[in-house]
Amino acid sequence: MTNCVHCGISFDFYEEGFLFIESNHIHPHMTAAYHMMNDYIAYMPYTSFSTIEDELNRLKHVADLRMGLSRTNKPERLIDLKTFELRFHEKDTVNLIQHGELVSYLQPIVSLQTNEVYGYESLLRTTNSHVSLSPGKLFDVATKTGLHSLLDQRARETAVKARKAKVPAGLKSFINFLPSTIYNPDFCLQHTFKIVEKYQVNPQDLVFEVVETEKIVDVIHLKTVLDRYKKEGMKVALDDVGSGFSTLDMLEMLKPDYVKIDRSYISFCDQDQNKIDFLKEANKRAQALGIVTLAEGIERIEEAQVCKSLGYDLGQGYLFGKPAESPKMTINIG
Repeated sequence: MTNCVHCGISFDFYEEGFLFIESNHIHPHMTAAYHMMNDYIAYMPYTSFSTIEDELNRLKHVADLRMGLSRTNKPERLIDLKTFELRFHEKDTVNLIQHGELVSYLQPIVSLQTNEVYGYESLLRTTNSHVSLSPGKLFDVATKTGLHSLLDQRARETAVKARKAKVPAGLKSFINFLPSTIYNPDFCLQHTFKIVEKYQVNPQDLVFEVVETEKIVDVIHLKTVLDRYKKEGMKVALDDVGSGFSTLDMLEMLKPDYVKIDRSYISFCDQDQNKIDFLKEANKRAQALGIVTLAEGIERIEEAQVCKSLGYDLGQGYLFGKPAESPKMTINIG
């Protein structure tokens, strides 16, 4: 259960307070400005972030060092030096991850046979107009600083809230999740299940979508995660099939309810026979397993026509609508 102790737990940077260090190698020459709490923990007051920066430079070679901040002279939480340093240097983004206002933008997913809205994918955004961070940047910093579980939880809750407020019952909500944040599905997913219950959302309207398929290294564990969602009456989707390690063979092993074909096979597929051959094979194998197929990244009418002719069930992309805070209810592609 590596990192479970930090799952969903924030770590705040106060502009003034007390800096704590903990190590088995605390020596008197290190602690001239510190007060000793015991043989392993010392603390000092600070009044600016520059003091913390100075201490990081001074103590960076100390073995087994843990650091933490508190508003009082009692420690709140201590983390390893490397993680502390990463979070400190990204503290503005870290603060946004932990406490910033987040919102879900909704991008329509349509039936290729009828052009009717089938559902929406929820995509994380920040409401702060002065912050230009992309969701990719947020998750990159969250991963580096050990806050990816917290951000993933917040993103899922934001998506469920948006679904309750803006998406009619019966339409599907595709909600991204990072399987690397889920160490024990029975425990780690309780937050999500409680949120679904809190907002009284029908579990059958939810599709939880794996978004880091290029990093799948433990297929058995991922199947356990997907099965746990299914046990609660929810659907699951495999994203970016055809990219990286997310191969067609994964369909047989994981048996998702939906499969989203990587946009690289959709772009200008009308002009590339190799792409058409892959799309045919993917749809054939998915249909044999009873999996709904979704072509993502459709930007041109010709691409939609190819996917429709090949029997794909659903489409997503700028042709049908860009992500927006208010969902697009009808589709008109001419």
